[in-house]
Amino acid sequence: MTAAHTRTDAYAEQLRAVARHLGRRHFLTVTGAAAALAFAVNLPAAGTAAAAELDGRRLTEDPFTLGVASGDPLPNSVLLWTRLAPRPYETGGGLPAGTRVAVEWELAHDERFRRGVRRGTALAHAEFDHTVHVEVDGLAPGRDHFYRFRVGAWTSPVGRTRTAPAPGARPAAVKLAAVSCQAYHDGYFTAYRHLADEDLDVVLHLGDYLYEYAVNATGGARAYTDRTLPDVFARETVTLEDYRLRYALYKSDPDLMAAHAAHPFAVTWDDHETENNYAGDIPENGVPPEEFLIRRAAAYRAYWENQPLRRPQRPTGPDMRLYRRLRFGRLAQFDILDTRQYRSDQAYGDGWQTPGPASEDPSRTMTGAAQERWLLDGWRDSRATWNVLPQQVVFSERRNLPTDAYKLSMDSWDGYPASRRRVLAGAEAAGIENLMVLTGDVHVAYGLDIKADFRDPASRTVGTEIVATSISSGRNGADRPANYDNLTRANPHLRYYNGRRGYVTVALTEDSARADFRTVSAVTTPGAPVATAASFVTEAGRPGLTPA
Repeated sequence: MTAAHTRTDAYAEQLRAVARHLGRRHFLTVTGAAAALAFAVNLPAAGTAAAAELDGRRLTEDPFTLGVASGDPLPNSVLLWTRLAPRPYETGGGLPAGTRVAVEWELAHDERFRRGVRRGTALAHAEFDHTVHVEVDGLAPGRDHFYRFRVGAWTSPVGRTRTAPAPGARPAAVKLAAVSCQAYHDGYFTAYRHLADEDLDVVLHLGDYLYEYAVNATGGARAYTDRTLPDVFARETVTLEDYRLRYALYKSDPDLMAAHAAHPFAVTWDDHETENNYAGDIPENGVPPEEFLIRRAAAYRAYWENQPLRRPQRPTGPDMRLYRRLRFGRLAQFDILDTRQYRSDQAYGDGWQTPGPASEDPSRTMTGAAQERWLLDGWRDSRATWNVLPQQVVFSERRNLPTDAYKLSMDSWDGYPASRRRVLAGAEAAGIENLMVLTGDVHVAYGLDIKADFRDPASRTVGTEIVATSISSGRNGADRPANYDNLTRANPHLRYYNGRRGYVTVALTEDSARADFRTVSAVTTPGAPVATAASFVTEAGRPGLTPA
């Protein structure tokens, strides 16, 4: 099959995907769907000639301005990522349109590449904004590897990655970090510089990798003195070009590049990678469905292009299967959720509302039926000591006031309590003893005991929820936010609450899990130190947090 035929088939499949969604509510002509899709994802028209190959030796500027990354570690495989962008703040990264570039890659046991493991060549296509996704197989489990890319005279920074333990292995420990919410306009990504120095097996990014809002010429809270940002960032992201350029802005941050180069990431999105608080195919504002699905297709495509994700996650139109499972021997199973793409619309118009029949409706879903079945089936088959659920929004109940007049967040699992009950019932039926939920979204750190029945304070504890604060969103924050007293009094299962920026690390062993909440003193100025604000332990077989 020729390259032109392959692209024609891909175009047709993308077109069918958008048309399926649009057909739910109203008729859309095939011509209209084709025009919408071409606008959204910039696919070549049928019959387009094969792309011309650009000789990397002709590049006079460093194409590796956005660094390198790895992701989704398996026992015998890693995914390596980079993007060629000699001028990242320009459309196409400064490379000629319609070209492809051969990129050499290397994997070794040492960072000087004297003990090579694998090498090869991948093509960076203009259709995917000259991003490269290399799946390297046949590797030894539980081992560090170093990697780099080359084009012409240019060599990328060196990255370090680590394969997962063998399927039947019982590693002494698995150490992860959870991060979320990195608004460029709110401050520096200082926490990532410290994260790069941690000894970790994997970093779980729990959403809001970027924000769709306009960024002003000086980068918001970032105190630039030597440059201003191009006008292309002073608008909300809507088109594929908008999202691609926004990823270039975020990925040009040196602290984020350092973290990606130091550790493999496993990523999932929340809302801002597309649009604030969208729910399934329902946008935040009342725009026509075809307009939002065009935007969603563009956002999903740019997300896959710019993240270290494997081929099964590559989107088709406005659809992308992001939920997936990673196993770290017999010690930990990670069931990574997507709580945006399939959820019911928020009850009562979203926000903090008094719960009622609409939010309590048993038919409401946070995950969609297929993902819920996948999760519960995976738990039934699990042989891991720890079953970890990386996902986006707060899982445990969170009342805003210690009175009967309390409200709940309709965007969190509190707005979908029937869905939460089904998940907890599934965990109990599967015999899951050590459930740990990892959460982002709220720009604060929480440690929560998950209760079998949140309406009964004496109800037994069935799991632990660790909420990672933001990298920068919300600016500097405070140790005790304004609602600290109300929230801690209203929710006795809330064992820890802090509003500073940072991340959380979790060390899992056969006997226990230790969570260290790491915070920086400021993000509106660069270079702040990091400190451990608090540490908690939960023992295997005895869910619930105790101070370490």
